[in-house]
Amino acid sequence: MQLSKNLKYLLLFLTISIAALIFSCETPEGKLTTKQLQTDTLLYLNHADSAIYVGINTCKLCHQDIYNTFIKTGMGKSFDLATKTKSAANYHTSIIQDKIGDYNYKAFWLHDSLQILEYRLAGKDTIYKRQETVNYIVGSGQHTNSHIQSVNGYLNQMPMTFYTQKQQWDLPPGFEDGHNSRFMRKIGLECMSCHNNYPDFVLGSENKFNSVPEGINCERCHGPGSIHVAQRQTGTKIDTSKYIDYSIVNPAKLSIDAQFDICQRCHLQGNTILKEGKSFYDFKPGMKLSDFMTVFLPKYKHADDEFIMASHADRLKQSACFIKSLQKSKANSRTQLKPYKDAMTCVTCHNPHVSVRETNPNVFNDACNSCHNSGAENPSTPLKVIGKTGSKLICNKKGITKISNCVSCHMPKSGSIDIPHVTVHDHYIRKPITKKDKEAIKEFIGLYAINEKNPSAYIKAKAYLNQFEKFENKLYYLDSARYYLKDKTEADLKTNIELLVQLYFIKNDFNKIITYVDRLTDQALLNNLLSKKSYSNEHAWTSYRIGEAFFNVGDLQRATNYYKKATDLAPYVLDFKNKYGSSLAAKGLLPAAEKIFTEILKENPKHVSALTNLGYVQLAQGNVTKAEQLYFKALSLDPDYEALLLNIAGLYAYKKDYQQAELYLKKLLKRNPNNLKAKQALTQIKQLL
Repeated sequence: MQLSKNLKYLLLFLTISIAALIFSCETPEGKLTTKQLQTDTLLYLNHADSAIYVGINTCKLCHQDIYNTFIKTGMGKSFDLATKTKSAANYHTSIIQDKIGDYNYKAFWLHDSLQILEYRLAGKDTIYKRQETVNYIVGSGQHTNSHIQSVNGYLNQMPMTFYTQKQQWDLPPGFEDGHNSRFMRKIGLECMSCHNNYPDFVLGSENKFNSVPEGINCERCHGPGSIHVAQRQTGTKIDTSKYIDYSIVNPAKLSIDAQFDICQRCHLQGNTILKEGKSFYDFKPGMKLSDFMTVFLPKYKHADDEFIMASHADRLKQSACFIKSLQKSKANSRTQLKPYKDAMTCVTCHNPHVSVRETNPNVFNDACNSCHNSGAENPSTPLKVIGKTGSKLICNKKGITKISNCVSCHMPKSGSIDIPHVTVHDHYIRKPITKKDKEAIKEFIGLYAINEKNPSAYIKAKAYLNQFEKFENKLYYLDSARYYLKDKTEADLKTNIELLVQLYFIKNDFNKIITYVDRLTDQALLNNLLSKKSYSNEHAWTSYRIGEAFFNVGDLQRATNYYKKATDLAPYVLDFKNKYGSSLAAKGLLPAAEKIFTEILKENPKHVSALTNLGYVQLAQGNVTKAEQLYFKALSLDPDYEALLLNIAGLYAYKKDYQQAELYLKKLLKRNPNNLKAKQALTQIKQLL
């Protein structure tokens, strides 16, 4: 029976009032009992499912001063609409080249609309061009501005990034060395949930959003604010200089580990594996991050100087400064209102409410001097101080007297291994790396879970597969994954079927997949084992991969069944739907296939493969003019799509225009001389000329 609206509100305010009575009896003078500190993360009211996000404009009504500085930070400027105000780019030299893909790019403003032009030249003649509108800019401008396009809510990264430190345009990270995905790199929930506040993501998609916010806001670090606002509106007040306000998370009053987890949610970039049934929405400040996800990084011997861009937490935790401070502070912090004060955490140097650009440089030196100053209480490795200039120490380093800048030597700026043209401070605080250390041969040790001591075998296997697919195509990752995956008993197989299918799909061992399917049966898989919709689409992916296995061995009926299952579970993953339509067409069910391809293009009119496939279906039904229109619309979006060039050649052969058919086959073979179908078709066409 549903509660009336008024009764729901009455119960909400009763809960709030009772909570306020309980929390007014906290231990005085800013001291908490050990028991309270150990359970504090369980007490936060805004961890409840009923707590909702209220938005930064609500927060600023009471916290205007903090709002004014926060919106200037990297987080506050992380994401926004593509406007001239948001852009940090220089448009006087905005032309770049992808020599491998033979594309040129230019960014420019058309009135107030940011455009990216992709074009190809033959000598001085433009033989191809495609112009697209930028909808969003991601990045604060401190390091980069990257560009995102929305097509009916489907977000894709575009092929130009502005690197602000060097004031130059180039391909985005990951688009280099022949991997230019042009306008088709999907921006999913994992990316968006760190580069922005939580978006309204469409379940059953990879990259479709109903709406996206405009920058990281207060509630990413403090949790949803509805209960906090309700308490304040009813006049409930708590003296936060003495007590914890459990209506909202204040990271300063969390345990050291819980505070780190807030930062590690996004500043522990790596190979992130979600726990069973969890999504990127589920973690809230004050919770334990490892309950929701485990983050892995590959570890190498003799590679201490290498790091990825957003690995600040991992690097800091390797530092002797952090390790020693943690050992000293853990015991003392249990009863402190602000446990981090005696430890070294991110906020020791970084005020999350104030931009680094507006932070006095002395703040960073002072943090070091607080422990390493020979005049400090209980100094740790005192410096040889020989004088003072203002608030800066003058140190003696190898006989050279200089004004100290601790960061320049012990946290040197260097390039990350994943982002070009960017230099950042390495947060691994230590003595400078020697030339000998840098020249040592790098040796892979293994994947390490950074935020969890003992992840399960299943999570480890998943991490190795993810590492291979998303980061490095090294075969030893697949061997390691196989080591953790048992398949002897039916129970083993049911537990591990998703990862076993993924493993052998990567290996193109389709018969092995079919063996597993036959052991479990189609009925069990389609009706029971593969039935969950989720933000990560895991069951849909398994269904799709099984469908691919059957398609590749020529079993169209079973392939169609699994493609349909993938489509039912993830109706907005258009590539799944496209495969389903292709299998229907291969079975000769052309009207049914036409319906599927039309649905895809209604969702995304720029889906090149669906345009190509619908053109094929139209031609197979004798609709030559419609087929030609669809093919050339697809060609205007992708001049190198091999299936499309083959189909256009087939169209001209159908029209008995063999010279044009030969022309398109030669275009294809110029881009890929190893395309066997094109070679065979060209041989046949030449016999007809």
